[in-house]
Amino acid sequence: MSEPTGRRAVHTPRAPRPAGAYSQGVVAGGFLFTAGFGPQDPATGAVPEGVGAQTAQVLRNIGAVLAERGLTLRDVVKVTAHLQHLRRDFAAYDEAYGEFFAEPCPVRTTVGSDLMDILVEIDVVALLPEPYPPG
Repeated sequence: MSEPTGRRAVHTPRAPRPAGAYSQGVVAGGFLFTAGFGPQDPATGAVPEGVGAQTAQVLRNIGAVLAERGLTLRDVVKVTAHLQHLRRDFAAYDEAYGEFFAEPCPVRTTVGSDLMDILVEIDVVALLPEPYPPG
């Protein structure tokens, strides 16, 4: 199936493969939108213990998708994070998260969600440089 005009999928073997009918990322309208990533190591499938280690792995996974388009976490403008145990794990999640972002930090929404055997899932929106890189 061809991609609609102005929308391009982003794929990398350096992040976990989609577990369903979705892309790792999509470029559209001057932004790169990522899927929600869990903490699976893309090489081994292993999931680290604890929300801090899981948050770090999720952000490395997202960083790999961003890198496919020459971006880094510095280009992220919006983060949506889902925590399995919001009240219990927020402080440890936020501490690990803070290691990956510098001022000005992106805007962020963090919610409690029923996740499938993981503690954290994150998706981001990143701003592409102008002019937008091709394909």
